[in-house]
Amino acid sequence: MDWIAEARSGNPRAIARLITQVERGAAEAQAIVRALYTATGRAHIVCVTGPPGSGKSSLVNELAKAFRPRGRRVGIVAVDPSSPFTGGALLGDRVRMRDLAGDEGIFVRSMASRGSLGGLARGVAAAVKVLDAAGYDLILIETVGAGQAEVDIAGAAHTVVVLEAPGAGDDVQSIKAGILEIADILVVNKADLVGANRTIRSLEMMLHLGTGAADDSGHHTPAPDGGIFPDGRDGLPTRWAVPVLPTIATTGQGVAELAATIAQHGDYLRASGGWAARERARSRDEIEHLLRDRFIDHLAAALPAGERDALIAAVAARRLDPYTAADRLFAGASAALAGAAIPLAGSSGI
Repeated sequence: MDWIAEARSGNPRAIARLITQVERGAAEAQAIVRALYTATGRAHIVCVTGPPGSGKSSLVNELAKAFRPRGRRVGIVAVDPSSPFTGGALLGDRVRMRDLAGDEGIFVRSMASRGSLGGLARGVAAAVKVLDAAGYDLILIETVGAGQAEVDIAGAAHTVVVLEAPGAGDDVQSIKAGILEIADILVVNKADLVGANRTIRSLEMMLHLGTGAADDSGHHTPAPDGGIFPDGRDGLPTRWAVPVLPTIATTGQGVAELAATIAQHGDYLRASGGWAARERARSRDEIEHLLRDRFIDHLAAALPAGERDALIAAVAARRLDPYTAADRLFAGASAALAGAAIPLAGSSGI
């Protein structure tokens, strides 16, 4: 069977098989992404992140159901903590989102974080491309929820939804700038709990103080008084002002409004040029990560393990500082690469 062609036609079995292959390692992911890449770039990628216990899974479940009546095909990549014994996802899509089963317009895949910073599995980017090429026009990425380390996810999505929940600690804990600044949309979930209004006011205060989320050009835009979005041409905002929306995922309250705001943010990015800007930034980050991974792999293959171990031992014994050790390793790897220069542009002129 031609799994690539089947996946592009929307065959769920083929999609699942390709995602399994991209999880296995870089070589498999590379071949699959090369085959599918020209068919990608159409999906609106939305990251839902926030601290553990904020209700991300329940909200993603409700968001998927809210987008389906709009005619959207929804792909979900749920990044779970890894089992210390098997390396697999601890929770998995068999436990979460069970009421989405049977809807052919929704595809759910659970992936193990495998210790990745920011809760992102190494194969998530490739899995998103598989879903994009398969015709899912909205892709929801749900992260593990590791607090401020979630900043790493900001470059992987067009729209970043950051959840907070009342009762998770003091106000300062809930409005740390590191997690706040990546948000395009802030959500206070479990808004029926005591303290929800205080959490909403705290977030709005931080936005008004100018420490809110950055727009696509990197400028912070606090929400204006009397409204969430400043009206521009055709009803779209002239600049995106980060809204703070209350939801109760267990009942669905506020989810329709959140889905509408996510769609509006996508429209804003396309109209303002922010979509192309984020695509360039995302492509740059992805290339840099791939280059970093390849260099580390090359360094490990090019230098004798004994030499690396000797340098590590010298640093641990304080006979050598870590910068000098890194310089020596870098010099050794660079020397190995010196005779293998590769032209950056091929005959196509790209």
